[in-house]
Amino acid sequence: MKHLWICASIVGVSATALTWAQQPSANWITAGSSGMLPAQMEFATPTGKVGVLLTGGPVEMKDHPFFTPLGSNRRACVTCHQPAYGMSFSAEAARELWRRTNGKDPLFAAIDGSNCPDQPQELESSHSLLLNRGLIRVYLPIPKNAEFSIEVVSDPPACNTSPTYGLKSANPMVSVYRRPRMAANLKYVTNPGPAIVLKLGALADKDPVTGRPVGMNFMADAREATLTTQARSASLGHIQAASVTDEQLRRIVDFESQVYVAEISDRNGGNLAEPGGPASLGPKAMADHKPGVLGDNDYDPVFMLFDAWKKPGHTPQDQFRASVARGADIFMFRQFWLRDATHINSIGLGNPLKRTCATCHNAQMTGQDLSAGWVDLGTTNYPRWTEPPLYSAAQELPVFKVTCKPSASPHPYLGRVIYTTDPGRALISGRCVDVGSIVMQQFRGLAARAPYFSNGSAKNLRELVDYYDRRFEMRLSETEKQDLINFLGVL
Repeated sequence: MKHLWICASIVGVSATALTWAQQPSANWITAGSSGMLPAQMEFATPTGKVGVLLTGGPVEMKDHPFFTPLGSNRRACVTCHQPAYGMSFSAEAARELWRRTNGKDPLFAAIDGSNCPDQPQELESSHSLLLNRGLIRVYLPIPKNAEFSIEVVSDPPACNTSPTYGLKSANPMVSVYRRPRMAANLKYVTNPGPAIVLKLGALADKDPVTGRPVGMNFMADAREATLTTQARSASLGHIQAASVTDEQLRRIVDFESQVYVAEISDRNGGNLAEPGGPASLGPKAMADHKPGVLGDNDYDPVFMLFDAWKKPGHTPQDQFRASVARGADIFMFRQFWLRDATHINSIGLGNPLKRTCATCHNAQMTGQDLSAGWVDLGTTNYPRWTEPPLYSAAQELPVFKVTCKPSASPHPYLGRVIYTTDPGRALISGRCVDVGSIVMQQFRGLAARAPYFSNGSAKNLRELVDYYDRRFEMRLSETEKQDLINFLGVL
């Protein structure tokens, strides 16, 4: 039966909720909003519409802990996980929100919505990383078991050198800046993993309640084991709640677990989830499919088959769909040499290794990694980082010098001295080999939540594709790049 989609703007809800639903420039749900969140929603993206599906039905936002401020800074979970932006948010949306609220929305709370809490909060410049890249400050101690020392080389955000919040403060912290991940399609992202993470040769973290191994795939550094522990940590940290109850945590996790997001229509491709089309497209497909499936290059592709869109056609829609199908084939089948990527090339598979995008992005329906997915692709570590290549060029992110101890195994490709904008997984594991490793994100709803990479350095999908093309010398033609961009944009 064809799935019926109802635009949020025509669903009868309370006045508070109706404001965000009806105005394209004001789709932001402010913490404390009331009204019924519809079970099916569509929101405009730069290339079409993103669909949001709540499989449990409509949700009353009033007094729901996902939407209700629980702490002193007036934030709620929804502050960083907005339905209109694929259950994350875009940098453009943050800039529009700053303009509309004169920087007073709780998103810009000093604790992590600014470059550092001790800066003048009324100034845009104090929130530049959030406004330019959509980044939230994440502050972590150096692990007690760290195999390395950390020095600050440069600090444009001025938090790592802050006497109150920096590395030499009374409570030493490393401040890094990361994109909020989408709180949707989580049955795939939290799918339980094996007891041993084979590519690391180590035991997986365990659910503290059940004792079962977890997939370690839903945060940039895999520091939380479950959605419950993450919700607790975020409530006490990002939301600055004095406490959070088990019942509140249960309701937050229950809500997050029923949200499915994917692009639902494209201005060139039309209805992406129409019968007879590619079976992976649209949020209903995300809700219906089984998690934990390994995408196979021959029989069961990561995003299934796009053969229905390969038929000859002369309309602009047919031509766009044919481009998407070619992009899907590039993703699945175009081989290139993977080189010097820690936790890919360093685990016995060979260096270089001739494979495809789907080698690493192998989890069916999301394009993550079924294994614990942290990898040092190079986006945060010099010389392959996404930052300006010249020392004299303008920098936005802090730069750290990480020096590995003589007793530690060095980074397999960068040695014992590493310059990085984000040590990544190493801030949790304490291992030198993990410096710069970041957990892969899922590919769904990309059009709604630019910019990309954990550091927000790719402003659009073209910049993302260009980085991969340079990094691995894929030698994509202009047509191939556009095909891949079109493919990623409809997911």
